[in-house]
Amino acid sequence: MEKQFRAFRVHQDEQGFRSGVELIDGSALPDADVTVSVHYSGVNYKDGLASTPEGKIVKRYPFIPGIDLAGEVTESRDARFRPGDLVLCTGYGLGVTHEGGFAEVARLPGDWLVRLPQGLTAREAMAIGTAGFTAALSVRRLLAGGLEPGHGPVLVLGATGGVGSMAVAILSRLGFDVTGVTGKPEAREKLSAFGAADVLSREEAVSGAKGVLGKERWAAVVDPVGGAVTADLLKAVKYGGSVALSGLTAGGEVATSVYPFILRGVNLLGIDSVFCPMPLRLKLWELLAGAWKPEPALLEGVTEFPLERLPEALSTVLAGKAVGRQVISLSN
Repeated sequence: MEKQFRAFRVHQDEQGFRSGVELIDGSALPDADVTVSVHYSGVNYKDGLASTPEGKIVKRYPFIPGIDLAGEVTESRDARFRPGDLVLCTGYGLGVTHEGGFAEVARLPGDWLVRLPQGLTAREAMAIGTAGFTAALSVRRLLAGGLEPGHGPVLVLGATGGVGSMAVAILSRLGFDVTGVTGKPEAREKLSAFGAADVLSREEAVSGAKGVLGKERWAAVVDPVGGAVTADLLKAVKYGGSVALSGLTAGGEVATSVYPFILRGVNLLGIDSVFCPMPLRLKLWELLAGAWKPEPALLEGVTEFPLERLPEALSTVLAGKAVGRQVISLSN
């Protein structure tokens, strides 16, 4: 039997659903080319869903969730990676169909791995994680659509969450006037520290959105929330502006009309981080380590937990109470 290590696993069998930290050995991991000693993992909303039987994320049990990881290569059959290399992985099947990052050891295809860019530690990479990478993808799509700082304020929904907090910090660093939206009034000071010039409640953000079109307020919107709020905000985007949509915490249905699109040329941009092509993935991670590094959110918005306290972090993110990012330390 191979050396045992700690992992958070979920089970669903005749005894019902259960989860927790347990000792397992390498035979529980899939066969893949690169073995990684995991130093840190990040906690995402999808991870919270994977920790519940109602989440419909995990398809087979027992299973190790965790859609992010960063650590050190210990063994490799892939010529691109050698023992001692620092790497990160987000997306693909990690933590969904492939045993994930909530374990001290992971085995992964080399095609999924990104070398840790200079300028980022493993902890910082996981503080950014899928959430920050999604924020960077959203910003990239908005910039590609012609967004410039002089066009007006950019609205960020769910600004205290992972995607939102990282988007606020990135956009602020790039010189944009950022307005954060949150349902947590107590977090206003924190959002100002992240770089938000203004903070609104959800109700304030969508005020005046009655009818098919409202007043033009926002040059662009970063939206990891979805649902009815997306439909309302489409009515308030300025001519030629865009909404970068990456989430559905407020619902998967967007009931809107064609008017924002055909009368104001508004764009609804779909953001997917899971299967982002590797060349773009590498470019964005280099930006996140350098010119786009969300330093205020990394300094002010990260809470670290040991693996044994992962259930607490998962409950927090599912309840919508997380502010910034939560990272799990797996280093002994």
